[in-house]
Amino acid sequence: MGCYKLYKINRKFFYLLVLLTIVLGAGLFMDDFNRKFVYPIRYRQEVEEYSKEFGVDKHLVYSIIKTESKFDKDAVSNKGAKGLMQVTDKTASWAAKELKLGSSINIFEPKTNIRIGVWYLSRLEREFHGNIDLSIAAYNGGSGNVRKWLNKDEYSKDGQSLMKIPFKETSDYTYRVMRNYKIYKKLYD
Repeated sequence: MGCYKLYKINRKFFYLLVLLTIVLGAGLFMDDFNRKFVYPIRYRQEVEEYSKEFGVDKHLVYSIIKTESKFDKDAVSNKGAKGLMQVTDKTASWAAKELKLGSSINIFEPKTNIRIGVWYLSRLEREFHGNIDLSIAAYNGGSGNVRKWLNKDEYSKDGQSLMKIPFKETSDYTYRVMRNYKIYKKLYD
């Protein structure tokens, strides 16, 4: 009977070892899995063209698209923001005038949406002197709000960076975009 128990223990140990090997082996391929499925590169031509034109890091654009719409070109938020980069009608109208796109643009068309979103992001980066955290917070919460927060000691000690973002949605959004940005840079740089 002692040999049978030893056999059962060794067999369980063997199965556990095989399972552990499979799990660890799968971990070696996780970057490829992440790259293809979890952190995709879609609309590459448009993202690269407009990132270059407006001087915005393409990895940041991908991270905003992933966070905003999960690459769904037909996405509409509960606040009416539309398309891949969740552009509002007000921002779209303003950008269309500034970029001389005409008055009848289709904000759901990926090329147009990405162009306007990247243009707007570049404006925010200039406004906040290249501070990506502030630019992302402004993309979600509005540049006027970010400027107000920078002038309040409870949110900013130096008037140039934020210690705390008072809007939970904007705080969570900024965290998610920055997390995705770091991952996109790691996977695709």
